[in-house]
Amino acid sequence: MNTPDYTALVALDWGDQEHAFALQRGAQREAGTIPASAESLHGWLEQLGQSCGHRPVALALEAGKNAVLHALAAYPWLTIHPVHPATSERFREAFTPSGAKSDLPDAEVLLTILTQHRDQLRPLVLDTTETRALAALTEVRRNAVDHRTQLSNELRSTLKLYFPQALELCGDDLWTPLALDFLERWPELALLQRAKPATLQRFYTAHNSRRQEVIADRVALIGQARPLTTDRAVIAPAVLQVRLLVAVLRPLQQHLAGIEAEIATAFAAHPEVELFRNLPGAGPALAPRLLVAFGTDRTRYPDAASLQKYAGVAPVTERSGRQLWIHWRWNAPKFLRQTFVEWAGQTIPKCAWAKAYYLRQKGAGKRHQSILRSLAFKWIRILWRCWQDRIPYDEARYTAALHHRKSPLALSLHAA
Repeated sequence: MNTPDYTALVALDWGDQEHAFALQRGAQREAGTIPASAESLHGWLEQLGQSCGHRPVALALEAGKNAVLHALAAYPWLTIHPVHPATSERFREAFTPSGAKSDLPDAEVLLTILTQHRDQLRPLVLDTTETRALAALTEVRRNAVDHRTQLSNELRSTLKLYFPQALELCGDDLWTPLALDFLERWPELALLQRAKPATLQRFYTAHNSRRQEVIADRVALIGQARPLTTDRAVIAPAVLQVRLLVAVLRPLQQHLAGIEAEIATAFAAHPEVELFRNLPGAGPALAPRLLVAFGTDRTRYPDAASLQKYAGVAPVTERSGRQLWIHWRWNAPKFLRQTFVEWAGQTIPKCAWAKAYYLRQKGAGKRHQSILRSLAFKWIRILWRCWQDRIPYDEARYTAALHHRKSPLALSLHAA
């Protein structure tokens, strides 16, 4: 196939042990592997650049968490074309109905897609350094929070085995300083009941629990508590497990605080912070994630619908004969979709029209998560316009627009 725009077309299928490649230059086609080391990869890229005279080369690889992506982006003569894994999978099945799979055929499949359907692929354009750094920080934070949740759930399950009273005495969040200090000091009921009421009073007061009636109720609970079990074969190993989980959660929580401080600094210094700083319900966790969701490249999402579809918020309609099936998008970035849906939920108590929309949908029998996705759909459209025009969201301005259009939401707001 004639490739006037590029000196060569290359497909790279990366792996843990080795990378497979397929290359087409004019009528010549070759394939091979290279060791999965930084030195081998850069050596191969440098050789490729020299053989092509550092003229433009198109390279296809599967999209997603790709360890070599940033190494490839360092070579300006490369134009990277990410291919969705579902796309390459369907091509692979078309070429090998038996289901046989190996790395070299994968590279060949990617090269075929690049050669014959390049007009359907969107070249990768990296966002600014500030945006990419903030995006990485928000993902690090989400992974840390997920890890904390996993450990907290494990701690909760362990306490239910022998010391369920601790769940009421420590509060809902087992990763707080109060909970961690409590469990480190009194990991079982027998130890706790030896403590004097004055000691317990000082402990809760030192951890900013100032309501005396709450402290009194907890002290009374401790005095009246009965052990779920006295079997040391259950209690002793469980205590060791609790101590282990507390010892892991404490530094994790400290590092998480440090990550959040880095996010706050990077967010405040970002050139587009004013578009996202004061969004209703966003706060220090979601506002940076929303900024990252949009980025700075206004050509990436030419209309609101393109972002709604990419984020997996827009529903999918399938027709077959007389049948019609509407469902949500399965192949969508999970973290991005979570960002918009979580934020939509946070806007309900902070934004009058969002609350009115939620109540109208609830009254119509819609489910909670379905309403949040619909609300996120509306918010993306609003925020996309603000982003395109570089104008911060204005609640009063949007409410006035609802009244001007005689929207049903405006009537709900007027009634409220």
